[in-house]
Amino acid sequence: MPLSKEPAWQYLIRDYHDLYQSGSAGGSAKIRAHMVEVRRVLGKVFEDDPPISQDTGGELPVCVHLERALSGATAFRTQKIAHSIRSVRPHLRWRYGYERVPRGLKLKYGFTEILGPEGSVVSDRIKLGLVLFAPSTTYPAHAHKGITESYINISGNVSENDTGVSAPGSLIINPPGHHHRITTADREPCLLAYAWTGDSGVLVDQKMSFSRK
Repeated sequence: MPLSKEPAWQYLIRDYHDLYQSGSAGGSAKIRAHMVEVRRVLGKVFEDDPPISQDTGGELPVCVHLERALSGATAFRTQKIAHSIRSVRPHLRWRYGYERVPRGLKLKYGFTEILGPEGSVVSDRIKLGLVLFAPSTTYPAHAHKGITESYINISGNVSENDTGVSAPGSLIINPPGHHHRITTADREPCLLAYAWTGDSGVLVDQKMSFSRK
């Protein structure tokens, strides 16, 4: 079934587009360029009308926190996408993405690819997805080769590299090769929407691994 025949997935991807359109770049030309690129590529995705791989989803232990995270998406910019996530929740395939996951992280982390080579909406132009963290989680340092990654905080509070706190509605950007470590608040889960941009070959073949730094 193509994307044009599945309104629920259309709404969700449009909500991503709107987040990258309505948000502020904070005066940063590099962040603004990334936001423009995400919107440009999503326009191409809608032109492509890619297929939907809508299998029965699969959950991980961290998904016990998902409803709490969605209910916490009360910021003006994040409410719409939380409703759209709920509408496709039964079809979301939650994964770890790493061959070796630290024991403590198995209960506290998971991601699902919404749009991408392995996404529910199949495309090699861009990756969109969600990352869910349980309260009091430390996500070890890692980097992405050839990928510009951004997170938009949907719910909860998160700190990257101990340099500040990102509240719901805020954006974090990681340029290619940038090592980043994530921590979450003690009492509430955190749900992040992510976008990866880069060459299609890099998007398809990207290997996920934690840094030894």
